[in-house]
Amino acid sequence: MALFRFSSALDPVSGLLTLQRELDRVLQNPLGLDLGVSDRGVFPAVNIFSDPDGYVVRLEVPGVAPEHLKIETQGRSLTISGKRETQAPDGSGFHRRDRSAGEFSRSLQLPDDLDLECAQASCTLGILTIRVPKKEEAKPRQISVQAA
Repeated sequence: MALFRFSSALDPVSGLLTLQRELDRVLQNPLGLDLGVSDRGVFPAVNIFSDPDGYVVRLEVPGVAPEHLKIETQGRSLTISGKRETQAPDGSGFHRRDRSAGEFSRSLQLPDDLDLECAQASCTLGILTIRVPKKEEAKPRQISVQAA
């Protein structure tokens, strides 16, 4: 039986793991830019869509208690911030940790025709839903035609 020894520089497994790390790094940040707070991390994914009554903002916040969420408005800006805590049970450690922990903040610019003062928020099954209605003057209205 023959034994082969590889130097650490020529170890094929080490080379594959290095390649995998580099591919992960490039795919997470394809342009190589430091995106700061916009980078991938603890930010919740967000979808924004409009309906006839206004806009609906949905954020994925699994594991975030509603009391750890804060929603603020200023002008046309809607800011959602919070804190996700992830701890291993006492006497154990993580085998794998994909979900990030820590504080997050997400600011969105919304159109002028929305009434942020009347926004309502609810959190169900880890999805934060914020409904922002249109201002009354921005809503379509029916004009009746009178016979002359």
